[in-house]
Amino acid sequence: MDQLSRWNLRYRDAGEDYLFGTEPNRFLAHRVELLRNGHNALCVADGEGRNSVWLAEQGLDVTAIEISAVAVEKARRLAAGRGVNIAFEVADMLAADWPPPPMHGLYDWVIGIFIQFTGSEERQRQFAAMKQLTRRGGRILLQGYTPKQLDYGTGGPGVLENLYTPEILRASFGDWLIEELTEYEEDISEGRGHSGRSALIGIVARKP
Repeated sequence: MDQLSRWNLRYRDAGEDYLFGTEPNRFLAHRVELLRNGHNALCVADGEGRNSVWLAEQGLDVTAIEISAVAVEKARRLAAGRGVNIAFEVADMLAADWPPPPMHGLYDWVIGIFIQFTGSEERQRQFAAMKQLTRRGGRILLQGYTPKQLDYGTGGPGVLENLYTPEILRASFGDWLIEELTEYEEDISEGRGHSGRSALIGIVARKP
């Protein structure tokens, strides 16, 4: 089963529920004051909209990209119910022609929350696309799982090569100013998709 079919099935099987809940990711939400320094944000692989909706509630002009039309429809309902406007787009961030040139250098924030559906080669394409999208002086924020997450099994891809280590993130963003890189463990509750003790890592990197 390809990525699109797999994600459409997961989101459809959740029914009226939201697979990862409707509240924002905690690593993202705890940086609210820093996030408000920007005017606009792009959420990649945004899923059912929990993070893009929250960002819009903080006053940011938000665009959200997601490969699954099923998830985007649920995200639109969430945004409407919370009274915010978001530019939703069904798109594959790994497509050869994405991002389109008009989006290059456009965003103060590019946000990727648990976007670990790729191995090392495609991950570099992911990160390169996110860097293209960020304006000079803008930032990328990432949250992901570390290899220890395989011991917990409380969410994530379950594939070692898809997981982040500090070394991977330092190498990937070594040409940027890494403002924060933190590896930690905590109990999370993000719908039935992410629930329980988790091995986490987060980074905030600023474009020169």
